[in-house]
Amino acid sequence: MAEPPPSPSADELEEELEEEGGEILGGRLDRKHLIWGAVFVVVVVVFLYIGLPRLAGLDDTWDRIQSGSPAWLVACLLFEVISFGGYVWLFRGVFVRGSDRISWAASYQITMAGLLATRLFSAAGAGGAALTIWALRRSGMRTRTVASRMVAQYVILYGIYMVSVVVCGLGLYFGVLPGGGDFAITMVPAIIGAILIGGALAMSLIPDQIDRRVARWMKGSGRTARIATRLAALPDAVAAGVREAITIVRERDGAVLGAAIWWYFDIFTLWAAFHAFGDAPPFSVIVMAYFIGMVANLLPLPGGIGGVDGGLIGAFIALGVEGSLAIVAVLTYRAFAFWLPTIPGVIAYFQLRRTVARWREEGRDRPQVGEAPVAAKATLRYTK
Repeated sequence: MAEPPPSPSADELEEELEEEGGEILGGRLDRKHLIWGAVFVVVVVVFLYIGLPRLAGLDDTWDRIQSGSPAWLVACLLFEVISFGGYVWLFRGVFVRGSDRISWAASYQITMAGLLATRLFSAAGAGGAALTIWALRRSGMRTRTVASRMVAQYVILYGIYMVSVVVCGLGLYFGVLPGGGDFAITMVPAIIGAILIGGALAMSLIPDQIDRRVARWMKGSGRTARIATRLAALPDAVAAGVREAITIVRERDGAVLGAAIWWYFDIFTLWAAFHAFGDAPPFSVIVMAYFIGMVANLLPLPGGIGGVDGGLIGAFIALGVEGSLAIVAVLTYRAFAFWLPTIPGVIAYFQLRRTVARWREEGRDRPQVGEAPVAAKATLRYTK
């Protein structure tokens, strides 16, 4: 009997990733998209920063916007810069393990250009992910390695997210942390976070390269075999990424600290924004409202603009924060978080294009045949 053909998933995935990343890097950042994106952002910003505070009953909010503490606003700026530095550190800790192909400068370019793509295009970071995949493939990284490490990055990032939600939710509900809150706004998110953490850990039990095993079991090259193999490719990539994230955490790699810096210095920016205009609520309340509000990033809006603002404001009000203070603090925080990386992101985007062109000239965009993801070294026993 003839040997079944190699799994098509890797090649097909590579082709899809190249096309998606190339579209964002080479085609979608054209004048038309930039103009329409700018128009949308301007309209939303005008409403959020001028229209919303002038709605009935919010006159004191407009007064507060014009009288913020300069020292605390400078603190917002510094905290947000440190947050972006943490994201670059996370990127290097996950993607540049044991390789000198991607320098610190290239890491910065990929990270900041990815943040720009996230703000201009897809929801939930998909635009930035596609651009990152494109750049990593051009650097010479194997497709399977890119896929597993992309998942590992998200597992580390959102692992911290979910652990924070569980800890703060339980602490607020049972009175261990100051601030309080009813069951729906504290325990429900905590329960969901715990379920997602358990589900992610369970994914690490999926056997390595399950898509290739499925291809061998199907013993054919027909449509059914191809569909089954492609369906198995997703859990295979997720499982490999979870195992790789477990390895990074177990080795106490700096990537974990980079992820914590990314999240918590962004939260410090929000905390400083409250202090700029009044008294900040308990830090545990800020953390809980922040992570609940960030769920609005899933909405198909550029950078979550509008959706995240409303989600954060609603979460703070639900946790007992004064409405006018919540509005002015959130809008100030979002001004730093959304706009600060925009100009550096545009510059990094054009720098990245030159870097990719140099890699191409050097022949570095050829896949590293001998490179293998370290995910296979990790098992669930590392997650005590």
